[in-house]
Amino acid sequence: MKYIKIDTESINRELFDHFRRHQTVTKCWRKIDGKWCIKEINFIDDWTEEEYSELVACLKNTVATGGMVLGAFSNKWLKGFISVEPNLFGENKEYLDLSSIHVSEDMRGKGIGKELFQQGKEWAKEHGAKKLYISGHSAVESQAFYHAMGCVEAQEYNKEHVEKEPCDCQLECRV
Repeated sequence: MKYIKIDTESINRELFDHFRRHQTVTKCWRKIDGKWCIKEINFIDDWTEEEYSELVACLKNTVATGGMVLGAFSNKWLKGFISVEPNLFGENKEYLDLSSIHVSEDMRGKGIGKELFQQGKEWAKEHGAKKLYISGHSAVESQAFYHAMGCVEAQEYNKEHVEKEPCDCQLECRV
């Protein structure tokens, strides 16, 4: 696996031709009356062409504004990626936003996500952050990954993320 920073010109729909977002979700974490619990929630998470277009635009913007997009490539095909936004935020300006981390369905469980996450933490630290902020998918499997990476519930919630994805778990991780 090769881990390569992706430049703006390389971010396009074709980059994702061999990437499979698919995730079958059966249980999710929900905060009910101030307590976290697991609820049976069944759906298939996959990206539509419209969502791929939005992803491409977001990743291009991340790079263009000084953030980082790092790809994991196997035989020249993108099989995982992480993006970290460039602007510190929060009351003490200590957070950088881990805006996305995904591993293709065919490559999950091979340590790719862990390596991407570690490199995202290093980049964030080099750019002045004390913590990564993650608005993470609430699926039990996704949350197990984040917790294995050392993430905990965010001390300070990012209002924008909560409004955009109210079912996500708001997390942070020290860098």
